[in-house]
Amino acid sequence: MQYTHEHLEIQKTLQRFIAAEINPHVDEWEAAEIFPAHEVFKKLGKLGLLGLTKPEEYGGAGLDYSYGVAMAEALGHIDCGGIPMAIGVQTDMCTPALARFGSDELKREFLAPAIAGDTVGCIGVSEPGAGSDVASIKSHARKDGDDYVISGQKMWITNSLQADWMCMLVNTGDGPQHKNKSLVMVPMREKGKLRKGIEVGKKIRKIGMNASDTGLIYFDEVRVPQRYLIGAEGSGFMYQMMQFQEERLWCAASCIQSLTNCIDWTVEWAHERKLFGATLADQQWVQFKLAEMKTEVESLRAMTYRACELYVQGQDVTELASMAKLKAGRLNRLVPDTCLQFWGGMGFTWENKVARMFRDGRLASIGGGADEVMMGIIAKYMGLSKSSKKPAA
Repeated sequence: MQYTHEHLEIQKTLQRFIAAEINPHVDEWEAAEIFPAHEVFKKLGKLGLLGLTKPEEYGGAGLDYSYGVAMAEALGHIDCGGIPMAIGVQTDMCTPALARFGSDELKREFLAPAIAGDTVGCIGVSEPGAGSDVASIKSHARKDGDDYVISGQKMWITNSLQADWMCMLVNTGDGPQHKNKSLVMVPMREKGKLRKGIEVGKKIRKIGMNASDTGLIYFDEVRVPQRYLIGAEGSGFMYQMMQFQEERLWCAASCIQSLTNCIDWTVEWAHERKLFGATLADQQWVQFKLAEMKTEVESLRAMTYRACELYVQGQDVTELASMAKLKAGRLNRLVPDTCLQFWGGMGFTWENKVARMFRDGRLASIGGGADEVMMGIIAKYMGLSKSSKKPAA
């Protein structure tokens, strides 16, 4: 895959926005453990950056997924991990199924405002007892007249303390686990206040991604019209697995620039740091380790670009997307940890960018499908599992 002039111009626009509107405030938002999502998203919406791959009739640009990858990569210029993640939720995690399978009415009510930056969305899949094991969710929706009545809990939900709506995976039947789930659009707020039956159980404090708000959300007999169902009832698990493909590609792409930055910062530090009559950069083992890590990052780039190219062609990239996500998770642990060691005591300070990446990057091996889940998917595609049938995700 080769970026065109148009891809590069989108990246330049986003980089200018990051330099002017985000990075000057990152330290403040990290300390506050939340960033003003509505304010930032509205500005991104005005630049046309929240709907690059979404249909033009709802305010999107109608471009192919390679433009989404280009945007995800450019988000790596943000000096923290939490804000890129929050933006990625809006563009690549809570809206793909809505855009692909939602009714025209649903897309006009939820997708168009999200693309414009007028609303903030979140994706409700994980629960206290069901993280990587998506099929085991307990949240359920029963029918009452023309409504669904939803009860349950959702945990680890990015943007949820500010979100106007949730794309929520719920059980809508008693059949097999993979065929009894549906995706339903759930409005969370009216005039800025939580709707009846919805409660923020707690704001979850994390070791990293601090500028991004994360919540435990309770739903107690929350009514939504049945017309808020995305696509066909009982197809939610399949839709979510498809949504995961884009989420995992986004995760891989969003790590490329930040990992490159981490290495570049460390190279600069190594030239400045004096020890034993020479610089840290003069040590051959330091040179070799940094060179090896840069090579690893470029391998991640190549894998991500290849997966994107095939995805744009309409091919199933579940295996490649899982490999890219796995590689991104491993490198987000290896690169910051190794670089932090080269920074010594300075790397062990809270304000250090490498230290922040050390904290933020750890989530890449957990969120959006843990490393072990990715390896399980890859193993199934290799024919190593007891079942010869390839998984849906």
